[in-house]
Amino acid sequence: MNITSIVRKAFLARQKQLERYATQAEALQQGVLHYLVSTAKETEYGRKHMFGNIRSYENFMANVPVNTYEELKTDIDRMRHGEGSVLWPGVVKWYAKSSGTTNDKSKFIPVSEDGLRQIHYKGGKDAVTYYLRNNPKSRIFDGRSLILGGSHSPNYNVQNSLVGDLSAILIENINPLANLVRVPRKQTALLSDFEVKRDRIARETMNKNVTNISGVPSWMLSVLTRVLELTGKSHIDEVWPNLEVFFHGGVAFTPYRQQYKQLIQSPKMHYMETYNASEGFFGLQDDPADPAMSLMVDYGVYYEFIPMDEFGSEHPAIVPVSGVKTGVNYAMVISTSCGLWRYIIGDTVKFTSTNPYKFIITGRTKSFINAFGEELIVDNAEKGLAWACRQTGAEVLEYTAAPVFMDGNAKCRHQWIIEFSKQPDSLEHFADELDKKLQEINSDYEAKRYKDITLQHLEVVKARKDLFNDWLKSKGKLGGQHKVPRLSNSRDIIEQLLIFNKHA
Repeated sequence: MNITSIVRKAFLARQKQLERYATQAEALQQGVLHYLVSTAKETEYGRKHMFGNIRSYENFMANVPVNTYEELKTDIDRMRHGEGSVLWPGVVKWYAKSSGTTNDKSKFIPVSEDGLRQIHYKGGKDAVTYYLRNNPKSRIFDGRSLILGGSHSPNYNVQNSLVGDLSAILIENINPLANLVRVPRKQTALLSDFEVKRDRIARETMNKNVTNISGVPSWMLSVLTRVLELTGKSHIDEVWPNLEVFFHGGVAFTPYRQQYKQLIQSPKMHYMETYNASEGFFGLQDDPADPAMSLMVDYGVYYEFIPMDEFGSEHPAIVPVSGVKTGVNYAMVISTSCGLWRYIIGDTVKFTSTNPYKFIITGRTKSFINAFGEELIVDNAEKGLAWACRQTGAEVLEYTAAPVFMDGNAKCRHQWIIEFSKQPDSLEHFADELDKKLQEINSDYEAKRYKDITLQHLEVVKARKDLFNDWLKSKGKLGGQHKVPRLSNSRDIIEQLLIFNKHA
């Protein structure tokens, strides 16, 4: 009998619990809200906002304001200096350095012990639970797990307190038994220099029986490429013949899908999307045939949603999970057992089903282009790029786009910098196909492109090799969970990249 068939039994009870998502999601969420406010009612934040008087969602809405990081930053900084029971009971010793900002100032998201257990590790276990349910012949536990992580560093001078990538926090706190099946070594996984780490990971893992890999697609691709360089093999399944699944998250998988199919040619290979962020673990792709993810409703996370057409207004209509509708683009608001209260995470989602609650990530509240009323979101960009790639034989490695507000000829357009892993048959053809597809899937973009009156044809600038990596490295953000902003309403990032593109 193989090891997986024995371990599988430990996941059967959770599989039963997850079936409740289809019929009891609202009740499960009400239970989460009651747990959060009753647990935190004696914290400083809980007393200030009268958590002890909260008996319903309506009370919660009335007592607690919606927050961005700016509103909570002072409290979080006090917590980082060792103060206890500010936003969550006790002293919080771990802080995830958020990859959701491109500014020099980072966000530091508190990660409590309760949050580690109830949110982050629970998400990892449920990913395996769903995977085992969908793959009865899996041998995932008969080999090693390659898990990519970032790095961490001391937090001020507070004893045993650290800040860093969430992945590093998870690796640092993981059950010691898990280290028996995880690669690379902990010391290697937590290295801060990604280029050194990439090489060491490849060397430490290339002779192991790796059955599953987890991480951000862009960084994992870099590691896998190094494995092939060192082994002289053409495909990863020649190195790891028992590799069967990639648990991926952090960035959209669409631009990388074709490259992974070329690197890993085994018909047994599976891909599972996870929605895990510094702020929490929110979604899992429970059906391989459906790209939408299940909203994880029984974690230490209470969800609310703001329709994007009301986002930024003085009194937006905020709804709990029971109030969402399919097909509407929402900004997600969370309250968690890490001490985030009605926190705007910055991601936007769209529900494809409400029974059970399933959704797709559509972009960021700040990662969009709406310079001319075109409302271009990341979901549009991913679909447009996928189409253009199919039409031209291209493969996109990295990209970013921003508006050109007015050039020397008083023309306005979108400018894209794209690093191709496989060049298109013609850059002009690629740009044409991308532009046409964006008009097809976004009526606002189509209206602004009408007869080139408001917006002219988009421009594609071909990036030199490693442009985006070089730019991230210059910011000290190479590796870990850092990623290139896909769309921006300003030209700050794209101007930096254009300068980098001229200098190899």
